[in-house]
Amino acid sequence: MNRTNYCGEIRKIDLGKTVSLKGWVHRRRDHGGLIFIDLRDREGIVQVVFNPDRRGNVHSMAHELRSEYVISVSGEVSPRPSGTENTKLPTGEIEILANQMEILNISKTPPFAIDEETEVAETLRLKYRYLDLRRDSLRDNLQFRYRFIRSVREFLHEKGFIDVETPFLTKSTPEGARDYLVPSRLNPGHFYALPQSPQLFKQILMVAGFDRYYQIVKCFRDEDLRADRQPEFTQIDLEMSFVEREDVLSLMEEMLKFAFKETKGVDLVTPFPRMSYSDVIDRYGIDKPDIRFGLELKDITDIASEVEFRVFKQTIEQKGIVKGFAAKGQAGLSRRELDELTEFAKGYGAQGLAWIKVTENGFESPITKFFSQGRLNSISLRLGAEVGDLMIFVADKSKVVNDTLAQLRLLIGNRLNLINKDEFKFLWVLDFPLLEWDKEEKRYVAMHHPFTSPMIEDIPFLDSDPLRVRAKAYDIVMNGSEIGGGSIRIHSRDIQRKMFERLGIGEEEANVKFWFLLEALEYGAPP
Repeated sequence: MNRTNYCGEIRKIDLGKTVSLKGWVHRRRDHGGLIFIDLRDREGIVQVVFNPDRRGNVHSMAHELRSEYVISVSGEVSPRPSGTENTKLPTGEIEILANQMEILNISKTPPFAIDEETEVAETLRLKYRYLDLRRDSLRDNLQFRYRFIRSVREFLHEKGFIDVETPFLTKSTPEGARDYLVPSRLNPGHFYALPQSPQLFKQILMVAGFDRYYQIVKCFRDEDLRADRQPEFTQIDLEMSFVEREDVLSLMEEMLKFAFKETKGVDLVTPFPRMSYSDVIDRYGIDKPDIRFGLELKDITDIASEVEFRVFKQTIEQKGIVKGFAAKGQAGLSRRELDELTEFAKGYGAQGLAWIKVTENGFESPITKFFSQGRLNSISLRLGAEVGDLMIFVADKSKVVNDTLAQLRLLIGNRLNLINKDEFKFLWVLDFPLLEWDKEEKRYVAMHHPFTSPMIEDIPFLDSDPLRVRAKAYDIVMNGSEIGGGSIRIHSRDIQRKMFERLGIGEEEANVKFWFLLEALEYGAPP
């Protein structure tokens, strides 16, 4: 029997048709003569009915079926009897009346149920990954990934981009993370490196005249595992010549708008909001903020400098800062709950947490005795606090303050159900610093990568004040996760050499590691 349809595709419009299906037995039920099975394939589930009154031995064969048996079945699409419809299934209005069936393969009893209701240990799921991938959620993830990538390819094709595969076996170059190394059999003692990104190759493609390039590419980075960091991952990689930042941002917004509409039916509102790096750090404490909810941070260092609270006073004297936010409706938190928040804050490096409750009777906290009524009113006004709110503060070095409050903001935002899980909020973060100081290595490192162009007006500061130099770089953030980033590349050999010099890469080292790029930049590299 040749397959005519996938199980999950059949609808009422197919009533009366004879279809041939292939798939896995999801569930079998024997109802006093009639045998029902749920047949599953990659597109979903459909109910198949085996009736003893129908000709042939198909009903007796159905007695042999067990979960995860692989079968082929043919039958007529029929409406389900009134009252037996399953509104939870897209195929829930119909069933297949089987007239032929073949068992293609049997199955052992799986170590866990192939459904979403059963809690299964991750180690067991990974051991039997081929069974885990039969579950709806993982199957849907892979299907969505395919549809999303297909829509991106379609969009970029229409925009004149060329798909070019770049090499996987290349030489090691400093790009930020550690490389995976592959020993060369023909050259003992020498190694290839797996690329962290196609960065250098696509810059060479631009010099070659392929002004619109893309690929869906694997990247490899030997770094510690985190929720959003994997040793290998896939990225949508592209590069353009003869463009400014605005061209890139607009194209990416258009691409995401198209892909979300095609794959999720969601109409994204463009243009996306834009904020500078310094502004997002000031308002959210993190460069990838979730802007689906408020609870913005406020700097009260100027007010705190005028109070007698020793923690605030000493912090400010040591060049630290004091920031906080108002947690709406949380003035009723118990002392135990406040202590839990304090311990949470300590996990991000803070020495502790200060808090003030705003109540009908005024301000309540062990620290209010150090504040005048006027100062308390000023702080409350700046934080936008109202009766019933809890004002939370951290005093420390700016990085500790921002890191801690950023995480507290997320924690409380989730606790208060302020985050709409069905909403997609995008944000462009612009004007990143070009460089940052690495205290361990005692040198400047690129915040993005060594090939990012500085703002033209900031180039003079590369020698005199490197941390003042802004990059022509931009990240796109969705719901608090960085989902992409890019920059305008350096296309001048002189500026690239200056950048290497500032990163501590001398002329000799640069010539060894990047001679091909530096040479290419001498042959008419486009901006």
